[in-house]
Amino acid sequence: MDYEYAPLRLPPNVDRLTAAAQLAIQAEFSGWELARVRLFRDGTRQVMLRRRRVNQPQPGLSY
Repeated sequence: MDYEYAPLRLPPNVDRLTAAAQLAIQAEFSGWELARVRLFRDGTRQVMLRRRRVNQPQPGLSY
């Protein structure tokens, strides 16, 4: 399967519940799924989202 990926970096002031809500919205409306999360010592999170690549245009990430 062919996937497209979208990296996100969440700042340390974003708590876990807010981050989960943002990612759930992206999953619901844009078809993204969580591929990986890295939590750094300073509290920032590096999130990698992925979705299957299709020929039809899909909505992008909304920040």
